[in-house]
Amino acid sequence: MNIKKSILIRVRLAFLGVLVFAICVAAKIGHIQFAQGEKWKKMGEEINFDYKKVKATRGNIYSDNGSLLATSLPFYKVAMDPTLAKEEVFKKGLDSLAHQLSKYFKDKSKQDYKELLIDARTSHKQYIILNRKQINYQAKKEMMKWPIVREGRYKGGVIFEKMDVRYRPFSNLSRRTVGFVNEDGRGAGLEYSFNASLGGQDGEALFQKIAGGTWKPVFDGNNIKAIDGLDIHTTIDINLQDVAETSLHRAMQAHNADAGTVVVMEVKTGHIKAISNLTADGEGGYQEEFNHAVGGSFEPGSTFKLVTMMNLLEDTNIELTDSINTGRGEYKFYNRTVRDHEEGGYGRITIKQAFEVSSNIAMARLVDKHYGTKPSKFLENIDELKLSKPLGLQITGESFPKITRPTHKAWSGITLPWMAYGYGFEISPLHTLALYNAIANDGKMIKPMFVTAVSQAEKVIQEFETETINSKVCSNKTLNQLRLLLEGVVENGTAKNLKNTYYKIAGKTGTAQILVDGRYEKRYITSFVGYFPAHAPKYTAIVLIKNPRGVFQYGNSVAGPVFRDIADNIYSRDINLHSAMEKKRMMDPGVFPTLRAGKQEELTMLSNELGVSNHSATEEDWIKVAKNGSAVVWKKNPIVKGLVPDVTGMTFRDAIYVLEKSGLRVSYEGKGRVTEQSLSPGVKAGKGARIYLRLG
Repeated sequence: MNIKKSILIRVRLAFLGVLVFAICVAAKIGHIQFAQGEKWKKMGEEINFDYKKVKATRGNIYSDNGSLLATSLPFYKVAMDPTLAKEEVFKKGLDSLAHQLSKYFKDKSKQDYKELLIDARTSHKQYIILNRKQINYQAKKEMMKWPIVREGRYKGGVIFEKMDVRYRPFSNLSRRTVGFVNEDGRGAGLEYSFNASLGGQDGEALFQKIAGGTWKPVFDGNNIKAIDGLDIHTTIDINLQDVAETSLHRAMQAHNADAGTVVVMEVKTGHIKAISNLTADGEGGYQEEFNHAVGGSFEPGSTFKLVTMMNLLEDTNIELTDSINTGRGEYKFYNRTVRDHEEGGYGRITIKQAFEVSSNIAMARLVDKHYGTKPSKFLENIDELKLSKPLGLQITGESFPKITRPTHKAWSGITLPWMAYGYGFEISPLHTLALYNAIANDGKMIKPMFVTAVSQAEKVIQEFETETINSKVCSNKTLNQLRLLLEGVVENGTAKNLKNTYYKIAGKTGTAQILVDGRYEKRYITSFVGYFPAHAPKYTAIVLIKNPRGVFQYGNSVAGPVFRDIADNIYSRDINLHSAMEKKRMMDPGVFPTLRAGKQEELTMLSNELGVSNHSATEEDWIKVAKNGSAVVWKKNPIVKGLVPDVTGMTFRDAIYVLEKSGLRVSYEGKGRVTEQSLSPGVKAGKGARIYLRLG
């Protein structure tokens, strides 16, 4: 019994000794807890550790041809742990490193940097910021060649702390549509709308708080690696975007306007190819501060007359050849007067003419006559056209249409007549654009589209297809009549200044007074919306300019020219928009394939060298080639001042010489001789007109 007690006491004493030893060790070296926000002590020094967020690299935003609209570039903050380098390495490289730092950053002398590094190493500082200036990747690569730094993170002690900076290669081009995301998570545009895809997934890493409140990264097995964001591919055409922004900016400056927007949309796909939104900054300039096309609400004015005519043609038995008396330019509805722009009025005109000259009186009288006792029917038609609700765009911030209804207190006897020509309600420019695009698209209304795909590197994660809003906005008969009306506006009506000889535009002008505190002021919102080429529409566009100052106050003279600039640019670049030319037979295949057209002197010399019999039927310098048995005959191909020359069959060198001498600007595709030209030979050509050649 005594022996057992003795053994038990010895065991207990041994256990107690181990416990005391463990407590002493713990008290001496401290108890380490690698949990978020916890502290531990080492030799009496309190040190903080914390798990902090590691930002993921944000995805790229691309244009329709793969050009970068927005990307994240790596920048670095340069820090160092001067205690890590071996004594020999530190001493040998110190002088040279201090020199390089002083030369690059230009904020301290070489001696200052030497003292900074020596003091930090002597006092065992494990983290110092060499300079707060951020450097780019190229600078980082250069620094990694410097003494001590080239030894790397663990042997030299250099720390390059990466931070991504958002960069737009095209600067402010489409700035508001590309958008942004702030640190607090708020933002706008595609950056914000697709933030879940672009933002990736942030990681988490352990950091140690050291002297001066600085946090130093610490390796830990529990660190969570960040997952980089996905890329998005937009519908934006960079070249067309540049043209649209430049043209809008030029017009707004010329008219000293307050705000403006332009949107270009591809008819069949709904792809937004260009979108610009400008607002006066109060200092004579313009900035992209708000997306008026998406988030703006405006009274559409006369562009809404398309809806009025669609309803009338669908619901009544009126014909475009019917006449209506518009009087002397004024017509009273109750205690309010509707006015036409033409002083003295238009008198009795056909309904087609009323639309072409944009008669407010005609539209108001027709709607009052056919819908005055059933206004809800007119509003139901607007609902069916999807103009009374947001379109459900891919981009956030879309405005909600404001439409007064018969059940509202604000409804009165004048509400419907005023609505007939675009007053008393508000919709976004994209609503109007989508409607006109439906007329161009055989009656199918499709949703405007900004993004086609989300990808990870070259792997497509998600694709977006064209979405139909309304499969048929009206009957084919009405559709054909509406197209006739829209073409008539440019051919005979308010937009005659947009008419040209190369292709047809169809569209409608709009001029609406601005409502301020319930009263209309003598300030206007001017607009033009339409499509081109009218015979086979490929693009629809809307231009809206708010409060132009000066002599010009109407849609045809303010917004219309912007539309025309954009249409001309697209037409000159896209030969598929040009009417097909009749191909002229120049030679039988296999006879003299290289002798077709050119300068007589050169072709004669070439024929003689090849032993080909040739004869001249003209003294002209520029000739065409004709076959005569086993010989060739030169026939005249005169170059007449002011007329488009015939360059088919010529080498590109000869063709460009002749055309530029005629004052034409040349665009081309392909190689070899000219097989087609966009402007017909012999037609009048203004100086500076664009001609497109196809070579083959």
